[in-house]
Amino acid sequence: MSQASRKGLTDQFIRECRTRLVEMKAELLNRSRAAMREFESRDRGGSDEGDMTMALLAENDFLSEQQRTKTRLLEIEGALARIERGNYGICEETDELIEVERLRALPWTRLSIEGAEIREAMSRRFVRT
Repeated sequence: MSQASRKGLTDQFIRECRTRLVEMKAELLNRSRAAMREFESRDRGGSDEGDMTMALLAENDFLSEQQRTKTRLLEIEGALARIERGNYGICEETDELIEVERLRALPWTRLSIEGAEIREAMSRRFVRT
């Protein structure tokens, strides 16, 4: 039995989370590929300043979305790795069990609500100094 199961997460719940994570990963990859095809096939015609500005804005939007997708994929991969290691559902900040409802809503999360609050407070503290 894994460490997370001993702390209250059932093996079935962890399997369900794994399935959701794999499905989310596939969906993100499919959306990313479709966005790439759409971006590459768009008309880059027009050489006036307005057209060039619109092209640059579209490229910026595309790159920003790809970065968000990459970040989410890394989070999902991390969660899948934690499942394999047997420490899924354990807060990286507090070493306590992450709330089941939180995992249900954000299956890639690494922090409990308390852990997220601690990180947020630390982040604000360092920004002010």
